[in-house]
Amino acid sequence: MKLIKNLMFAVIAVMSSLVAVAQPLEPVQWSTSVESMGDSQYKISFKASVDADWHIYDLGPYEVGGPMATTFTFEENPAIELVGAVEASAKAIREQNEVYGMEIGYYEGEVVFSQVVKAQSATTLNVCVDWMACNEANCVTGSNDFEIKVGGAAAADSAKVEPAETKKGGSIWGYILSAIGWALIALLTPCVFPMIPMTVSFFLKGSGSVAKGRFRALMYGLFIVVLYTVPIAVIILLTWLIGGDAVTADIFNWVATHWLPNIIFFIVFMVFAASFFGAFEIVLPEKLVNDSDAKSDKGGLAGIFFMALTLVLVSFSCTGPIVGSALIQSTSGEVWTPIITMFAFSVVFALPFTLFALFPTWLKQLPKSGGWLNSVKVVLGFVELALGLKFLSVADQTYHWGLLDREIYLAIWIAIFSLMGLYLLGKLKFKHDSDMPYLSVTRLVLAIATFSFVVYMIPGMWGAPLSALSGYLPPMQSQDFVVSTGNAPVAVQSGTQTAKSGVKYGDVLELPYGLPGFFDLAEAEAYAKQVGKPLFVDFTGHGCVNCREMESRVWSDERVQNLLRNEYVIVALYADDKLTVDEKDWVTTDTGKVLKTLGKINSYYALKTYGVNAQPYYVLQGEDGKPLVEPRGYDLDVDAFVDFLQRGIEAYKK
Repeated sequence: MKLIKNLMFAVIAVMSSLVAVAQPLEPVQWSTSVESMGDSQYKISFKASVDADWHIYDLGPYEVGGPMATTFTFEENPAIELVGAVEASAKAIREQNEVYGMEIGYYEGEVVFSQVVKAQSATTLNVCVDWMACNEANCVTGSNDFEIKVGGAAAADSAKVEPAETKKGGSIWGYILSAIGWALIALLTPCVFPMIPMTVSFFLKGSGSVAKGRFRALMYGLFIVVLYTVPIAVIILLTWLIGGDAVTADIFNWVATHWLPNIIFFIVFMVFAASFFGAFEIVLPEKLVNDSDAKSDKGGLAGIFFMALTLVLVSFSCTGPIVGSALIQSTSGEVWTPIITMFAFSVVFALPFTLFALFPTWLKQLPKSGGWLNSVKVVLGFVELALGLKFLSVADQTYHWGLLDREIYLAIWIAIFSLMGLYLLGKLKFKHDSDMPYLSVTRLVLAIATFSFVVYMIPGMWGAPLSALSGYLPPMQSQDFVVSTGNAPVAVQSGTQTAKSGVKYGDVLELPYGLPGFFDLAEAEAYAKQVGKPLFVDFTGHGCVNCREMESRVWSDERVQNLLRNEYVIVALYADDKLTVDEKDWVTTDTGKVLKTLGKINSYYALKTYGVNAQPYYVLQGEDGKPLVEPRGYDLDVDAFVDFLQRGIEAYKK
């Protein structure tokens, strides 16, 4: 117990250091972009990303004694003419404030301020933004200076819109925790676990002193982190530095949604599973391993580095599939997500080597190597089989192949985890398994947990929502057979505008819970104006895990469905759909690129209009095409989502 407690404290210390590094210096982060509007006019956008629990005041103006309004000061430039005044992308939240004794307006989350200018030639505009942000405890004032290029070719360099992170609730921590879990599992594999006491003993005995041995062990752990993290970081950062945010975002979007990488990932996971089952071993060239091992005999830090490299290479047959799984699952995130994921994995992976060197008496508490290590690999093989189906499902949903409907997906998962439960009970035996004379308590507990999971999934074959798995399963609308339940899709009343009554793209797309709606923005806007209702714009994606979670855990609420069904016109804009639209609907970007698929058109619209390239993202739009309230991203708070919808209705009726 003492060993486990110390390990927990060490992990908590590492995680705390990550939190400290990640803390922003200011509650408001600003980014800018420039958009050409033709006729020598350009729209300069200033996006303010406000931290949770904070708000920034609107443009005012306010009388003496009021809050500090957000103000934009444009330096005089004879080559630039300001057209109109600064405008905000959304209506401010307004309330009567007792402290100031007046009505004030403020924004939460994200807001974009824009100013149209006219420039006949390339020039630079200097802008100063002064603002005040407050939370329940205190207020902070700030001033940001921007140097913005407008006019001619210079605008193209400034027109890169910063991608916005719309997932609230810290989704990056999900990737970090997942990476930590993968690292802990990797330590229990037969390629790694026996090396812990071997390498630690080497450092303690061959150093000449305990202090020097501990220093060498610390450097050994550091080099392990470097070897796992630096290569992926270099590749990603070079892509980002050369191509910028837009190119990097396009690459991640392609990796996350295109059929080719998803099919490759699916095959890779199947190969990983076969390797873990004992069909073969994934090993690096023997010469590479031998050369590294030979160089580890050198003295000093160089020898320690090559010894760390030898560990990485030798353990590749076990850690390679795990590292690949962790990285592949984080590729749908932003630029930094795979880097942080790999850093978290490597820190936890290297931690035991360092801790056991610092506290060598802990080695006596380690369990002995044995057949249980191979059992860990086999169980991982079953998990790899299940996870690999997600990538085939993404390609299937994105390209409308119809291969993996929800019940087929569930049937395969039920079979996989049933076999895993039988394996844990000793009813199945693989190539490298040892004889099991009796069933241990650990295996029994794991078998019970596995079969309980199987029982949980079975009702899903008849349409049970299975909210805990919503991010991994195909959408409910892909299921052919559904028993009517409170959370099952609701029958659509006759006469309503639905995807089955001539709606554009309604032959291949469908909304969850039988909700009526559209999949083309122009068509939806026209219908919303006709019936006099606000528009609910759902930026979503077939491969969006958080979108499925929102639909399963938030949209399933009766209050949400009633508001969406009766008070709004819904339009779902899929950012990853590969359907090629009619030529008349093609879109040409500011750079002259022609977008022909529905997903690229919707993704470009989201990035250009709202500065977002992540899903889900929800916008409540009025007849003027502008947001009624601050748009909302991933947040599983049902009451807050209901309030969001109700505030949109109130703003529309004003």
